[in-house]
Amino acid sequence: MELFAELQLAEVVGTIVYTAIGMGLMWVVWKVIVAASPFPIIKEIEEDQNIALAVMIGMLFLSIAIIIAAVIVS
Repeated sequence: MELFAELQLAEVVGTIVYTAIGMGLMWVVWKVIVAASPFPIIKEIEEDQNIALAVMIGMLFLSIAIIIAAVIVS
């Protein structure tokens, strides 16, 4: 239990709040991508097995997650 001795409630609450903000931002980005694309993204990935689109969307979310994490840490 020595590992958690210096852990404070404010840090836990801050982590939960920033996680919620990050998830909210990721949801907003997904909605913008879906609205901006000229074709249904889910259909392209699931039914048409468009691997390139799936990789691109995954990398986009990863890059946005890194940016959000960097902003939260700073």
